[in-house]
Amino acid sequence: MGYSLIAVFVLFIFAVIWIYNRLVSARQLVNNGWSDIEVQLKRRADLIPQIVDTVKAYAGHEKTLFEDVVKKRNQALNTDGMSDRAVAESALTGPLGRLLAIAEDYPDLKANTNFLDLQNELSDTENKIEYARRFYNGAVRQKNTLVQSFPINLFANIFGFGEREYFEMDEAPILPDMDFHG
Repeated sequence: MGYSLIAVFVLFIFAVIWIYNRLVSARQLVNNGWSDIEVQLKRRADLIPQIVDTVKAYAGHEKTLFEDVVKKRNQALNTDGMSDRAVAESALTGPLGRLLAIAEDYPDLKANTNFLDLQNELSDTENKIEYARRFYNGAVRQKNTLVQSFPINLFANIFGFGEREYFEMDEAPILPDMDFHG
């Protein structure tokens, strides 16, 4: 009887260790996903002033739009909390899309190599943001399912592993469908 009790206790300890390690692994995956999102959002924020400066050279009278883009960009960079960040990033989408659409009215801007390169970089960055967001939300779904599943939920609460929120933001700015070769 004594050995059976020891075996059950040892088995219980190994189960707790296994559960704890799964929770740590899930948390690290979520943290890694969020880090990827932040890197891409920072990259987008770094591109915006360059795009504004390039467009300004051709459409200087769009001062209100430039100010709006810069203001929304700064708000997004200075927000804390995931849901506030998502709202701020979404608010940036509209003015940024309008800024890119200005090129339609300025043939010289449409042909500007710097503008084309910046627009391609922004498009690539938006795709990377979307990919990072999907990865992160998948990791959050996996972690939240783990944290809510019995019997892991009992230990998750004890060890302080809570649920994480999803990162939802509006779609990327619609990049104008431009024919730069014609």
